[in-house]
Amino acid sequence: MFDLGNPQYQYLFILPLVVWLFYLFYKSWRKRKQVAFAEASLLSKINPKLSNRKTIFKMLCQFLGLVCLVIALINPKIGTRLETVTRKGVDVVFAIDVSKSMLAEDVTPNRILKAKQILSKAIDELVNDRIGIIVYAGKAYAQLPLTTDYSAAKMFLNTIDTDMVPTQGTDIGNAVEMALSYFESGTEQNRALFVLSDGESHEDGALEASEMALDNGIIINTIGIGTSQGAPIPIIRNGIVKGYKKDKSNNVVVTKMDSQMLQQLALSTNGGFIDGTYTQETIGFITTALSKMEQVESETELFSDYEDQFQCFLALSLFFFILEIIIPNRKTLWIRKIKLFGDETM
Repeated sequence: MFDLGNPQYQYLFILPLVVWLFYLFYKSWRKRKQVAFAEASLLSKINPKLSNRKTIFKMLCQFLGLVCLVIALINPKIGTRLETVTRKGVDVVFAIDVSKSMLAEDVTPNRILKAKQILSKAIDELVNDRIGIIVYAGKAYAQLPLTTDYSAAKMFLNTIDTDMVPTQGTDIGNAVEMALSYFESGTEQNRALFVLSDGESHEDGALEASEMALDNGIIINTIGIGTSQGAPIPIIRNGIVKGYKKDKSNNVVVTKMDSQMLQQLALSTNGGFIDGTYTQETIGFITTALSKMEQVESETELFSDYEDQFQCFLALSLFFFILEIIIPNRKTLWIRKIKLFGDETM
């Protein structure tokens, strides 16, 4: 398993990018000044031994050296020993609606991002519970199997968006069926499913979903994402809003949270419903619901030892910095003979 020793240093990756952009800006500025000073043929005679390709190579060494240095600071780690651990907790699956209506911005920043924020904070509150993630629209897909690796759960959570399920719609029945495959047989007393959705267009599959959940001991808790006032559904291409979804009469479609449907779905399985507008209250709702469930002991394998990997990246960083220092900007005869930097044309 992979882990990061100092993830707080990830923002430093901007440093080599800034240095590289500064170099490109300086190179462009220097070229304009040289052109203003004299023609290219004259400049080559003034400084005939200057190698432009070696200058670029030296800058590339600086860039790679900085990248490796940042990675060394972050200190990636690799798990080296698996240990079987007995844990006592609840198996909980989160099903996130990724239909296009979840792009509506009646909650900040929008529905899908709000759902991801709630789930991310909920993961922070888990201790020994196993978590699984399902995404669904017109069809449900397994995003993350049951695991106690909360770092991996957050990593998979970050990849969720409204483009990952090609079939549009909201088939909650398929999501419940998928959740059923997550749970082990004989553990019906600790099965929890949380549905994060705006509740639109769930009516067709809601009854089937509740019956399936009841038959298999799954308690469905629903978290409403959106408002009753609603908002239009943006059409986004390349990160830019190009317009809003319209119906056959060319009217802008307004999507609204169907809290009544979500409440009915939850109550039919002895679960609960909450409006997810207020994040902290929603997290409290999730933790309270889990605390009321019977915990079951199970065995899981976890990495108990991690080996630091910063040494190799630090060595690479030193290598690139030393290489940048020892390579001169000027052309050298032995390099010209083997044509390493193509100096015969410079």
